[in-house]
Amino acid sequence: MKRFTVSFLLFCLALCVKAQKMEDFFVKMPDDMVVQLEEAWRKDLVDLYKSGKTATLENTMQGKSTLSKLTEDYMLLKSTEYSTIELKLLPLVNNTYIICMIETVYAPVADSRVIFYTTEWQRVPSDGLFTPVVEEWFWKEDHTSLEFLDAKSRLDMYLVKYSLSEEDMILTAEYTTPQYLDEEYQGKVEPFLKTEPKIYEWKSGRFE
Repeated sequence: MKRFTVSFLLFCLALCVKAQKMEDFFVKMPDDMVVQLEEAWRKDLVDLYKSGKTATLENTMQGKSTLSKLTEDYMLLKSTEYSTIELKLLPLVNNTYIICMIETVYAPVADSRVIFYTTEWQRVPSDGLFTPVVEEWFWKEDHTSLEFLDAKSRLDMYLVKYSLSEEDMILTAEYTTPQYLDEEYQGKVEPFLKTEPKIYEWKSGRFE
């Protein structure tokens, strides 16, 4: 009987987690994770979005925040004029899930960080879930020409924009450092860079 009771409780818990939608997790985010919007304001944004209205509110930083997209497992929030937050609900095992959050700052070139949380908003180490792309991945085969060395020397920082797919369990990494350069030097760098972004797919509980 005891074993049956424990199994039943676990089954009920799994159903509860599965039944929750992204809007529930967004509203219940800790306030210090999105300091521009208190819980009541996040709920107002969800209500506005679901009613078909423009989901924009003034935030505590005297700017505006906009809920741009909301589905059962995905959300895109323009938290300030220069930053966004993306959330994606990703499956693990036994009807459990993990939340992937991407914070992107435009200053002015986009740069992101990828963070994982439990559905109770406890931070989870990214080791084993995701390996950040290294800068060398974005360059074509190494060259020794003076043009290549000159182009690479002008990129003295490493900036990457990560983005989540609304429809699929896909994570995209785009090399944004070259966007800091003026048009002349962008033209000198581009021939040595790959044209496609790095694509990750969520498989067996990690982005590969």
